[in-house]
Amino acid sequence: MVELTCVGCGPGDPDLLTVKAVKAIRNADMIICPTSKEGKDSIAYSIISSIIDSAKKPDVVNLVFPMVKDKETLEDTWEKNAKIISEKVKEGKNVVYLTVGDPSLYSTWIYLHRELKLKYPEIKITVIPGIVSMFAFASKVGISIAEGDETVAVIPACYDLSRVKETAKNCDTMIFLKDGRYFDQVITLLKEAGFPDSSLFAIAQDVGTNEEIVKKLTLGEVTKDTLTSKYFSIMVVKRA
Repeated sequence: MVELTCVGCGPGDPDLLTVKAVKAIRNADMIICPTSKEGKDSIAYSIISSIIDSAKKPDVVNLVFPMVKDKETLEDTWEKNAKIISEKVKEGKNVVYLTVGDPSLYSTWIYLHRELKLKYPEIKITVIPGIVSMFAFASKVGISIAEGDETVAVIPACYDLSRVKETAKNCDTMIFLKDGRYFDQVITLLKEAGFPDSSLFAIAQDVGTNEEIVKKLTLGEVTKDTLTSKYFSIMVVKRA
């Protein structure tokens, strides 16, 4: 049976790659990397490039997954890229597909995996988990995500914020991923939902990379200067 391995590359630091991920990458004949536009470097590949076996030199293929919300465009992209991957796998190559973070959390792989299983069921697929940025971030700043019977919500801040306020009323820890441009709106909604100024507030951008910025304070101390507009951003607010 032909095989494909999806590797979660973690948040950005190569030292956070799992042993299983490193083995799969060093074994690969071909590495397939997602990128958001033609000619743009793959973030996932930049994470793993230093651990590739230079003697083996696997082929590297970039596949474009545009960052759009148009359903038809996205479905066409998943179908086209799944076909390309299936053809590479059927050549008998040991193919590895990379994804930033973990394949099961807000990853393009989720849709690609679904397409592959539907149209190419003969391909055996193995998924290797990766460390999620919010856990790497929590370790960095020394905070707990949840204790005892506390509840947690994880929300992509670049999408519909209409449910944030209602969710916040019933949660102890709110985690917002992606696109810091909306974080100021989120702060307002959390305060309206009853999060006191003494609540723990932590924010980061580009976790695990050389551009990493991390801040930890209280919700009441947050100003516009505290916030980030970067896409790869995380905000954690924990009720006091």
